[in-house]
Amino acid sequence: MENEDTYTIAHRDELERTGNWSLVRRTLDCNSFGVNLVELPPGESIPEHDETERDQEELFFVLEGSATIVIDGVEHPAPAGTFARLDPNHRRTVRNRGENPASVLIVSAPQTSGYHPMEWA
Repeated sequence: MENEDTYTIAHRDELERTGNWSLVRRTLDCNSFGVNLVELPPGESIPEHDETERDQEELFFVLEGSATIVIDGVEHPAPAGTFARLDPNHRRTVRNRGENPASVLIVSAPQTSGYHPMEWA
């Protein structure tokens, strides 16, 4: 891992871990948004939750495998390459109903963070 005062670079194998979670935010010392990587073995899921209390908008990106994103009880197939963005009020979980592990990157930030998109984006 490379760590300077103004940047940090780490390979996914170098990330701090707890269970199935790779703690990207903590390892890279991100302060403006949350970001973690979860590796779900077949048959496992992340805890169902909403982000209303923290006003967190969440983005899920399926890197590997085939996941199912469950939003308010409705299942949405999410093969590798799938993005999903959710407002805070929706109940959500990610399940792996497949036969192979699934890796999902999760990014979150408060909707009130004051983000201003670049003009071209």
